[in-house]
Formats: sequence, C-alpha cells, structure tokens
Amino acid sequence: MENTASLATGPDGRKRRVSYFFEPEIGQPTDPFPSHMAHKLILTYGLDRHMEISRPYLAGVFDFTQFHSPEYIQFLASLTPMNNKDPSVSLNKSRFFDLDVNRHTNSTIFNGLFDYCRASAGGSLSAAVKLNRQEADIAINWAGGMHRAKRDRASGFSFVNDVVLAIAELLKVFKRVLYIDIGFRHGDAVEEAFYNTDRVMTVSFHTYTDTPFPRDGDRRELYSLKAPLKNGLKDKSLRNLFRPVINKAMQVYQPEVVVLQCGADSLAGDFTFNLKVKGHGACLEYIRSFNVPLMVLGGGGSTFRHVARCWCYETAIAVGVGEQLEEELKVNEFHYKPNFQPDFNTARDIEIIRNGLLRQLSQLIHVPSVQFQDTPPISAATEPAEVDMEKRQVTQNLRRSKL
Repeated sequence: MENTASLATGPDGRKRRVSYFFEPEIGQPTDPFPSHMAHKLILTYGLDRHMEISRPYLAGVFDFTQFHSPEYIQFLASLTPMNNKDPSVSLNKSRFFDLDVNRHTNSTIFNGLFDYCRASAGGSLSAAVKLNRQEADIAINWAGGMHRAKRDRASGFSFVNDVVLAIAELLKVFKRVLYIDIGFRHGDAVEEAFYNTDRVMTVSFHTYTDTPFPRDGDRRELYSLKAPLKNGLKDKSLRNLFRPVINKAMQVYQPEVVVLQCGADSLAGDFTFNLKVKGHGACLEYIRSFNVPLMVLGGGGSTFRHVARCWCYETAIAVGVGEQLEEELKVNEFHYKPNFQPDFNTARDIEIIRNGLLRQLSQLIHVPSVQFQDTPPISAATEPAEVDMEKRQVTQNLRRSKL
C-alpha cells in the first residue's frame, strides 16, 4: 500500500494526526479478542505507517471509581475462573452482574479479566488525554467501547464502562462532547451517566428491542437521542437516517469533540442487522468529514473475523486510505459471507424516526455553554488532564518497580 502524506488528509487538505492504542500482552485469553485480530490485519496492510501506535496507560482503581462503585471494582478485581463457583462469590455475582452476563458466566469470566479491563479503559483514557493535549486529531482504541456497564454491575458483556470514563476525561478540556453509538445495543449506560448535564449529547442507533431510558417531559431529554431500529437494517436505511440526524446535531449542538462507538455487533451475521463493513465504515467516514477532534472506540461483535475486517477498514478510513483497502479486504483471510435477512425498516419507518429526531434537535434554541451542574456528575476530579495522567503514570511506574 502506498505510503504518502496526502493519503491521510481530509477534505480540508490537512493531514490528520491519528493515534492508535493497543496493549499486546494483557487480556488475550486462548481465543484472541477481535481487537487483537484487527491489530494483526492493521499491521499486515501497513496502516501502522500512517499513524502513531502506543501502548496505553493501564487504568487503576482510582480511574474506575470515578464512575463505578468501589465495592463493584473490588469484587471485579477478585473474580477469577477458579473462584467463579464459590458460594460467597456467587452471592456477590447476583448483586453485581446482569442476567445476560450470568447466563454466559463460564465464557465471560477468564484469567486476566481485571487486567483486560485495565487495558481497555486505559486505552480510552489515554486516547482522551491525547485529544485533550491536542496531540492528535483522531484517537483510536478498538479494545474500548464497552458502553453498557453500569455504575455497580456488569451488563451485556461490558464489565467496566471505558466510554463514560473517557468522556469524563474529555470534559476537563472540551465544553461539549457528542457521543454517537452505532452498535446493535442501546448505549444506555453512557446516556444515563451524563443525563444530568447538557455538556454531553448522546445519539444511539440500536435495536428497537432495547428499552429506552425514559424521561418524558424532561428538558434534558433533548440531549439524549435514540433511534430504535427493526431487524434487517441495511446500509441504505442507516445512511438515510444517520447523515441528516448527525448533520443537524453537529449544526445545533456544535460539539468540540466527538466520540464514536463502532460496535460491530450491528454487522450482518452477528445479531439481526444487515450492515456491511462498508456501510458501517461510512458512518466513521461521514463524521471524520467534519474535521472535529474524534475518538473512535470498538464495542461488541461475536463473529471475530468479520469484526476484525471492519475495524481494520475503519482504521484505514481514519488515516485516509479506506478506498484503497476496501478491495483488498474482500479477498483476505478474514473474509466472511453472512446470511442476509429482509430489512423490516421501511422507508416510512426511517422517515418517522428521522423526522422525530430532527424535531427534537430543532428544540435546542442555543448551543449549551453552561452545564446543568458545575462539574460532570460522574467525576469529582478537577485537575487538568496533563497533571492527572502524570500522577497516574508515576503511580504505575512505582507499582512496576516493585514487581
């Protein structure tokens, strides 16, 4: 693949500085995670030559408890496959784990689970600090995007909510954050975490079977946009909804930074949507065209080879070489042919959702300049990101020196 600076430029002709975070040694059980498989493809196609690759800071208890309860984090740190069936552990599991995780306990609890959470959340925090310091235009952490973990429990295979932690970090520097979620599931935990501030707008395109977070009649609901979609969602249906809604959100909300959760469980062959890799990546390509600081995160996805292709392709989009890589990925070793289903989202369905969201956005009279609360509700930290990260790094170095 040709390596020229011009390939990484956007519509404005300026070269995009892309930072990519990957931890190779932590959180990889017997079967590699999709982020590891995507990383293999990224190196295979030489995308590393177009961006800065760094190992992330490893998040610690201090970081986790900016959102999660200390009791939950303490339990999570103690959980292993060996003590999984211990009666006292099982009692706590019923308190800290959602049913959808409990049903798959044997497959989700693995050796190194807490270290994986440290790397996943650390990657997103590192990406946030990179953007805060204006050292990158786009920051990527495919191991992140765990958007469903609640304050005191795991949910939907998400143990720690790196998205919430990263957005809280961004709020130390940026006035307004736009969070966009294209995963199959509703990004409900992120929406709930920032519900009481107008400094974060959340937009989620997800399956209609997920119950929305209801706050009818509340002015703050204006900043929580939900697009519940039916089975069989295809690229065209999503495009006809995504572009006008996001364009309007960018106009009226004027975010200073965007966070995009690229959950690949919305791809065909995973759950019940029919998105192709190209249609999924088109969302990132469109957001990138606004030339606003951008954080790109991973998320769900059970067909790992398909997920890896998607995130590799979207990495290429981030660095500006998506069109070149598209054809090559069609014949590579990770090629996957899903069975497509009928799209039950009619043109009228999409129109109704689109008009409703545009109407909701039109009710924003002015760009928010002062949040409802003086500080983001999920964090009491007020130090600048640079100082904060330096303190964390010193602590981490001290811990490593004792090993």
